[in-house]
Amino acid sequence: MRMAYTNKKTGQIDDGLVREVVTLVQTQVQDEVSQLQTEDDASTASTNLSRFRINEIVESSIPEKKGRLVGLGRRTRSVPPSSAPPPFVDPEVLTAQLKDKDDRISLLETQMAAQQAGYEAQRRLN
Repeated sequence: MRMAYTNKKTGQIDDGLVREVVTLVQTQVQDEVSQLQTEDDASTASTNLSRFRINEIVESSIPEKKGRLVGLGRRTRSVPPSSAPPPFVDPEVLTAQLKDKDDRISLLETQMAAQQAGYEAQRRLN
């Protein structure tokens, strides 16, 4: 965003709102990095925030106008990042879930058959 709105001749951001947002995002990112450094040992702390986290900070900082983020346009929150790998699920967990669902289906089928038999018996009596 900073590069897109920077005047090439002066090297400054002309739009006051965009300038405020850029400085706000920079301070928030620096604050989060410093928090990470104080929480962890300084030698093992990662000073880089993920691109996803930086995007979250930007989206929360930018005001909306007519359903759009000022300077960025519309959000595509429903689409996951294409570079994100699908989450790993252990095949044993999937097998256990499938067995549980099969057991539940058979139990429901048994209950349905019992109800149907009860309806049949009641219909015969009437």
